Amino acid sequence: MALVCCAGGAVGLAQAQLGAFGAPPVGPQERSVDEWLVRLQQASRVPSYMGTFVVSAASGAMASARIWHVCEGDVQMERVEALSGAPRSTFRRNDAVMTFLPDARTIRIERREGGGVFPNLFTAGALGATADFYAARQIGEGRVAGFEADIVQFKPTDRLRFGYRIWSEKRTGLVIKTQTLDSSGRVLEQTAFSELQLDAPVKASALRRMMNSTQGYRVEKAERVRTTAEAQGWALKAPVPGFSPQSCYRAAAAASAPAVQWIFSDGLATVSLFMEPFDAARHASEGTATLGATHTLVKRLTLSDADWWVTAVGEVPVSTLQVFIDSLERRQ
Repeated sequence: MALVCCAGGAVGLAQAQLGAFGAPPVGPQERSVDEWLVRLQQASRVPSYMGTFVVSAASGAMASARIWHVCEGDVQMERVEALSGAPRSTFRRNDAVMTFLPDARTIRIERREGGGVFPNLFTAGALGATADFYAARQIGEGRVAGFEADIVQFKPTDRLRFGYRIWSEKRTGLVIKTQTLDSSGRVLEQTAFSELQLDAPVKASALRRMMNSTQGYRVEKAERVRTTAEAQGWALKAPVPGFSPQSCYRAAAAASAPAVQWIFSDGLATVSLFMEPFDAARHASEGTATLGATHTLVKRLTLSDADWWVTAVGEVPVSTLQVFIDSLERRQ
């Protein structure tokens, strides 16, 4: 369901079926899951916007950033300036990403597939199965940063994933607020614009000039190579329902068994598996960690060929990460 052009506004609703005796249904027509997904994904490609968004976790942790976004033809560009924590500016041109770290006078260059930062929530190419694992319905209307929004809730059909409450700006469909919900409905993490300007005077040419202003910085390129899990000897004994493999990378180092990252998505949530040979000197402690809606599970695995150190990270319950790790196997 990947989109390759800037599209504004919503996808039209399917024509309502007539009720008994030809009478039209009463009340507003409900969008299907697929219709909501198309509307929300298209809206991430509105021509331009800029604003400030705030991320807050149930633990009380909070961060904020300023974003400038522009879409010209099939090119999306954005600048994200961290307003909290260490100074950091990130520029993205489609999947090419440059992060400027002024304190270290360093620029990190990498490629990131799928959606960008908030409000681009969706993983292109992974939306096909999303409707099978979430139910969507509009639960009301509200205002965020001065904009009227429809509120839609995505409720998972199993316990492998979290739920989402999404505020979609009425005119464009742009996602302007999200909440990630656990199985009891508790908000684990919230991201929302505190200030937003649509149709903002953001120029792709200006963002390109900023990306090219590298004088005085040391440039570091991410040392990883695109590959496949099969080529690296990895497989899942059984697929995790709803999660499709998106991409796989290995460290560029010429080690006989380099570190590998295998990425999965159900269209909304993403899980990454990092596998590397076990090293007792570096890999001391198994365990779990939580930051907002993101969970991390670290385990030592003894498989057919060796001991491995596996780190699973994703916006899913820890039990889902355990399912992924339990399913990992080596194939020579």
